Amino acid sequence: MPSADGPGQPTGEPIEPDYRFSLANERTFLAYERTAIGLVAAALAVINLLEPQWPEQVLGGLLLGAGAVAAVGGYARFRAVDRALRAGRPLPANPAVHLVSLGVVICLVAAAISVLV
Repeated sequence: MPSADGPGQPTGEPIEPDYRFSLANERTFLAYERTAIGLVAAALAVINLLEPQWPEQVLGGLLLGAGAVAAVGGYARFRAVDRALRAGRPLPANPAVHLVSLGVVICLVAAAISVLV
């Protein structure tokens, strides 16, 4: 239990959060990293196994970009949540989920265009 200056008032000293919350944060981070690995693997497959024409190159680049967003966004989220848990603050908002989702939708549109062109 965190020490407090008054009822419900954290002192600002780091506290050790409940291990279940820390483990849940780590699982979420690992899910982001698995997503990033999958997107990078898909990018490499598209670039190396399909015809080297511009639609496939664009799709591969978009997949690589989405993988980078997933990796960096997942790490940023992990660090922000860890800091909030240890400080006893509410969890911060993080746009990583929305950015990864948008990236995947853009990749789907690019894949559809690649098939049609």
